[in-house]
Amino acid sequence: MRGGERVVEHLLDLFPDADLFTHVYDPRRVSARIRKARVRQSFIGRMPGARRHYQKYLPLMPIALEELDLRGYDLVISSESGPAKGVITGPDTLHLCYCHSPMRYLWDHYQDYRESTGWLARRLMPLAFHRLRQWDVSSASRVDGFIANSSFIARRIAKVWGRDARVVHPPVAIDSFAPSAQVSDRYLWVSQMTPYKRADIALEAFNRLGAPALMVGDGEMFDQIAARAGPNVEVRRRLSFPELQRAYATCRALVFTPEEDFGIVPVEANASGRPVIAFGRGGVTDSIIDGLTGIFYDRQTPMDLIDAIRRFERWQPQFQPQEAVRNAARFGPDAFARGILDALDHFRREGRLSSFASSTGPSQRTANHGITCDDNGALHSDLGMHRHSCDDVAAQCR
Repeated sequence: MRGGERVVEHLLDLFPDADLFTHVYDPRRVSARIRKARVRQSFIGRMPGARRHYQKYLPLMPIALEELDLRGYDLVISSESGPAKGVITGPDTLHLCYCHSPMRYLWDHYQDYRESTGWLARRLMPLAFHRLRQWDVSSASRVDGFIANSSFIARRIAKVWGRDARVVHPPVAIDSFAPSAQVSDRYLWVSQMTPYKRADIALEAFNRLGAPALMVGDGEMFDQIAARAGPNVEVRRRLSFPELQRAYATCRALVFTPEEDFGIVPVEANASGRPVIAFGRGGVTDSIIDGLTGIFYDRQTPMDLIDAIRRFERWQPQFQPQEAVRNAARFGPDAFARGILDALDHFRREGRLSSFASSTGPSQRTANHGITCDDNGALHSDLGMHRHSCDDVAAQCR
């Protein structure tokens, strides 16, 4: 399950009567918890081919969001990595945005995305994305308070929208992982095999060092990575969950090469009692403590990673698995729930709430809530209601 959908699940735990609003909904591809919610699609969900090619309708998503009827809700929470925050709410409604990231393809990753598209899209993107940036900035003023999933995303929010954000890290199922007494000499790489995840860097480092490694992930680069892997590297598209638990707990270290908004994988490795060798940019600087629960390197190159692996092997005798487990405990579901409720209380004290009650939580069954989400998963939307809004799902509570 994608991280954004996990966030929606835990918001539904806090607000069990919430309604979810999203652009495109495929119940076969979501959890049982989300299927139990009242899910409403925008008109994007009725467009031809929307379930498979929802991204092509991005230019219409601002209109679709603004057409959602959110009257009668006291609280709307949007889960944003796309345009979900653009919903229109009333003056007595609190709109809180949980931001996984401002739209990367509009902002600091724009050139990367443009270079990866076909010739027609490359010619259309400058004008279309210019207009979308204008809407993205103006719609940020509709949000009463922002929550970022990491300090890195809080800085991106400040840069793009000029808004401050509180940081509440996403929930990680830390209790699903545990240390093992048996640890191998094999390194582990786990992620989707797409260009920005930089599996190529990890593979070249493993090949050059002759280091035993397991690389797990599907995606457009899988065949290329599998073809180039040396005899010391096993490449798998996927693992069962018990296999993944065992791979984490028995690896020498997790190697983490992308710059992520937050990055759940390093936390799962620490929860399994294993250290992380990570590119020291992005959300991982919140989750891994350099020199205590892992080692950072500064540039995304094979030679820098090779140097980091060598430094790690000298440092490894100092590593204490219990420190990693203790660090991972900061990111459990209870911490997420406390952070969300504290943020709601903060904005209440600021006078941002009128009809919304002063105590907020699962027992608050009479309040109206909406969730909107942008997760690009099986809930493709950018919005959610149930007094919460998320970019891909929306939920409301009545």
